[in-house]
Amino acid sequence: MPFVHRLRVRFHECDPQGVVFNAHYFAYFDVALTEMWRAAFGSYGNVVQDGTDVVVVEAAATFRALARFDDEIDVELAIARLGTTSMTTQTTVRRDGQVLVEGRIVHVFVDPATMAKQEIPQRIRAGLEPYATA
Repeated sequence: MPFVHRLRVRFHECDPQGVVFNAHYFAYFDVALTEMWRAAFGSYGNVVQDGTDVVVVEAAATFRALARFDDEIDVELAIARLGTTSMTTQTTVRRDGQVLVEGRIVHVFVDPATMAKQEIPQRIRAGLEPYATA
């Protein structure tokens, strides 16, 4: 099952046309990921403190419909692939069930002290598996 985080579009996230500026969707993806980490591990900080972090190596989005100021949107995040050292998340942003944006982000797991790539620790894998679709 995907993790779902609801948020409300703030005025400063909209462009002069009155719609959410496209770059803000990547921030929404990140907010949902942070909240998923909170649900799985208590906080993102707990994971980093225990010696694991992630860095983005690829990000993409497909824009299907517009969101505007004060819209409530659901950011659905699912792990499409949980590999040895990386994970791929699929994100769908919806308003009242309508798909607004579909996104994909690849994160690589690293040691926060050295930023060297590392295998996903078993405790992290176990915490993320409930959100995995494959």
